[in-house]
Amino acid sequence: MNLNKENSELPQPQILKLDDDFSLVKRFIDGDESTFRLLVQRHKETVRNIIYLTLGDSDAVDDIAQEVFITVYKNLKNFRFESLFTTWLYRITVNKCKDYLRKKNVRKIFVPIKEASGELRNDSITEKNDISKIVMKAISKLPQKLKVPLLLKDIEGFSYQEIAETMECEIGTVKSRIFRAREGLKKILQPIEAELME
Repeated sequence: MNLNKENSELPQPQILKLDDDFSLVKRFIDGDESTFRLLVQRHKETVRNIIYLTLGDSDAVDDIAQEVFITVYKNLKNFRFESLFTTWLYRITVNKCKDYLRKKNVRKIFVPIKEASGELRNDSITEKNDISKIVMKAISKLPQKLKVPLLLKDIEGFSYQEIAETMECEIGTVKSRIFRAREGLKKILQPIEAELME
């Protein structure tokens, strides 16, 4: 039985699954450009999170996210289906962040948390809804090379292999960076550990 042939004959709504970016990409390549909006809606928040955590600059997030999706739009017809769409998308995102940092001559990525965006203080964790914001801000204080692997592993649920492909490095390097990121995060959050655990 030729499953590929059988699947191609199904109505499009049946082909499209919630976890299947390939269906959207294929429809885009086949001429249905309206599917691009669905891809953007599905992945824009993760792209924005990666940019924010990498740069620590909320003012640049929307501009860079727009650049990412413009690049994806222009190159999507050349997508080879050799890796997950998200691997390809997040690699573009990481590279756009590197370009931005290079242009700005930013040599250090330890980002101080500005008072305007809320500091890690006891009075900032009075509401449980603030916990995720506190953790994200704490992650933003980690070095650049540690932030994205941690985000992809612990928040997005990527495998080590998928992260290695996204970051274009060895699995051992990914594991090492995630371990160091988790240790760094513990140190940052240690002063408010009791409040976080309530």
